[in-house]
Amino acid sequence: MEILQNRVYKHFKGDLYLVEDIVYHSETKEKMVLYKALYGSCMRYVRPYDMFASKVDKLKYPEVEQEYRFELQEIESVASFKEPK
Repeated sequence: MEILQNRVYKHFKGDLYLVEDIVYHSETKEKMVLYKALYGSCMRYVRPYDMFASKVDKLKYPEVEQEYRFELQEIESVASFKEPK
């Protein structure tokens, strides 16, 4: 699964997050996802890319319907943009 920047993802426990960037650990070069909570104080987090894109552990969370830990959300805006004249 490819993680897209500047897109909203839903965590399997219900909260929404904005993926801000794909970054790399300075020592190990591990690929990471930098993301921001879209609730509360809007804290930023970093998580290994493979973990962000992993499937939900159905043995630990059998009641969860979502397949992946984070799933892309298609959110349409209600705002309309008009080109300035």
